[in-house]
Amino acid sequence: MNRKRVAIQGTRASFHEEAAYKYFGEDIEIVECVTFKQTCEAVKKNEANYAVMAIENSIAGSLLPNYNLLQEYNFPIVGEVYLHIQLHLLALPGVKFEDVKYVHSHPIAIRQCNDFFEDFPHLQVLEKNDTAACAKNIRENLLTDTVAIANLTAAKMYDLEVLERRIETNKKNFTRFLILSKDGVESPEINKASICFQVGNTIGSLAKVLNIFVENNINLTKIQSMPIIGKPNDYNFYVDLEWEKENDYDHSMRKLLKTVVNLAVLGEYQKNPMK
Repeated sequence: MNRKRVAIQGTRASFHEEAAYKYFGEDIEIVECVTFKQTCEAVKKNEANYAVMAIENSIAGSLLPNYNLLQEYNFPIVGEVYLHIQLHLLALPGVKFEDVKYVHSHPIAIRQCNDFFEDFPHLQVLEKNDTAACAKNIRENLLTDTVAIANLTAAKMYDLEVLERRIETNKKNFTRFLILSKDGVESPEINKASICFQVGNTIGSLAKVLNIFVENNINLTKIQSMPIIGKPNDYNFYVDLEWEKENDYDHSMRKLLKTVVNLAVLGEYQKNPMK
């Protein structure tokens, strides 16, 4: 039986690889991609069966460009996974903190550590494509004045030492990843959905929508607005819903169809607890 091919943004030892293993298990083939758009292209071209896409972090917030990719590629969300993010400063063995001039990492990882770097204004913090790739670059180019923000898996893989541990601002730091598939795969239990819709630019239009969910015992775990390109003052609302009784969800969706514009179900799947 062929192994599942899973596209990730980043390289081996990245958080996306860790999330892929947590969701699918170890028996998968990782397809490395430089950008999130490339992960979607890999699925589109059948180079991967699934894409793993970070969508929000408990410190840095939502990854807004990825909502646009959900719209652009329209791949069903078939699952989600939460990953406890622990960030460390990694350097070549023997490098001392006072020798460091540059810090390299992914911009989202950097945002999760802003408080730490306020105490070291002399460090130049530079944004790169991937946490693990920054660690790999230090090893391959023997950079003695540079550290990477990455995980312990990257430290082990590239034989780097940890100069500072757990530099993230909040230790209860989680990233939520979506699992995308071109064909869609039915979850064993469906109790969560991600939807998108528009409402009229009138007083109370969004409140009417929210009341539908209240009346049908639907729990909103996230609501995100995004401007519609080319339509000033018009917004897409991305909403994550959870329910206990499927009939409540079905009834709310029927009422929603009569209330909103351009309703799209981005995915129906099994919720994954944050742990």
